[in-house]
Amino acid sequence: MSYLPHTAEDRRHMLRTVGVETVDELLQPIPENLRLARPLELPEAQNEFDLLNHLQALAETNVKAELFVGGGAYNHFIPAVVDMVTSRSEFLTAYTPYQAEASQGTLQTIFEYQTMICRLTGMDVANASVYDGGTAAADALIMAAAKTRRKIVYVSQAVNPQIRRVIATYLAGSDLEVRELPIEQGKTVLPELGPDVAAVMVQIPNFLGIIEDGPSFCAKVREAGAMPVVAVGDAVSLALLEAPGKYGAAICCGDAQALGLPLSFGGPYCGFLACKQELMRNIPGRLVGMTTDRHGKRGYCLTLQAREQHIRREKASSNICSNQGLCALAVTVYLSLVGPKGLRQAATGSHRAADALKQALGAIDGFSIEFAAPTFNEFVLRCPKGSTAALLGYLAKHGIVGGYALGQDYPELADCLLLCCTELTKPEAVELYATLLKAWSAENV
Repeated sequence: MSYLPHTAEDRRHMLRTVGVETVDELLQPIPENLRLARPLELPEAQNEFDLLNHLQALAETNVKAELFVGGGAYNHFIPAVVDMVTSRSEFLTAYTPYQAEASQGTLQTIFEYQTMICRLTGMDVANASVYDGGTAAADALIMAAAKTRRKIVYVSQAVNPQIRRVIATYLAGSDLEVRELPIEQGKTVLPELGPDVAAVMVQIPNFLGIIEDGPSFCAKVREAGAMPVVAVGDAVSLALLEAPGKYGAAICCGDAQALGLPLSFGGPYCGFLACKQELMRNIPGRLVGMTTDRHGKRGYCLTLQAREQHIRREKASSNICSNQGLCALAVTVYLSLVGPKGLRQAATGSHRAADALKQALGAIDGFSIEFAAPTFNEFVLRCPKGSTAALLGYLAKHGIVGGYALGQDYPELADCLLLCCTELTKPEAVELYATLLKAWSAENV
């Protein structure tokens, strides 16, 4: 809890400083019909001891639930050191370095972040992060169009629906045409590509949990002279799956939330964007490079700044690519702590838990696994017709967030749930989910 030490004299001094005598005078510019004409209905003030007890009592009413929902936000383990480092005063206020004279500590952190993203994705260049996975995906398509000088981009329907909506909004004012690729059996169907296609984007693992055939996809797209763009679902999967840069992707994008950032009701998160060297001058945002000063000592500096604050607006490669400095720091600290071995343990633990849940639920009467294709830590469960809403409510009463109802995005999957596990999913939670589903099936199927 913050301590606000303002006395009545302090408040009078602040009001005089801005040129008014009272709070009512300060609020004069606000129309009267928009102002509350009565006192706020607040309880009587409490001393600190009683207030802390009251807040503790409120906190104890929160329900602790087992999470089986992902769909773009993943509940992975975060070491305590991540929060400790990012809460230090020299980092806490850092949002994004606008000037070349940003501190060497901030620049080095970003350089390390870029290096780690390149190692994970198999790419040559990564920028200093962007807002989130959605804006990273949109900027990836703009990059490809700028490089190929073509006007059509394809996006798979198996890409996260929220990201597809961001892309549609982001590109609405451009001269690019966004088309969607259909899916069959949970996988993207790639048509013949004409000479006017700039880029094709798939997500691996895709939104339905399936691991698409990245090498085949990239080869076919490159044969048509277009840019293959791979969006990453859960970034932890990169510890197990082959890096997109190794099998031919030109651009790799995604959200780094799974790498050390808490769920936090949806943000702030940290988008990553990486590419091959051929696209280095098309990548938006900031790049930090390593150099030496006049004394020969190692140093870091901003370089190739293709963004609107630094060059003429019409030549900028993006207009919304400020990096998430503090979130990128958290990702850097997390990856430094867990290392390749720890990240692989998180990935294998996630896959193992999801496989156990898949086997348990698929054997229950009335339920089935929708797709046979390989998955990482998410999969689609088909439920009895018209039962998903009631089923989710039933599970919630027993302390389980039972999945994501796919009907809101895919009408053909109206009776399906998208389920997710991570390394934090305990075997007891998997067993509880299966036990509850069996009991529900016995009464309702």
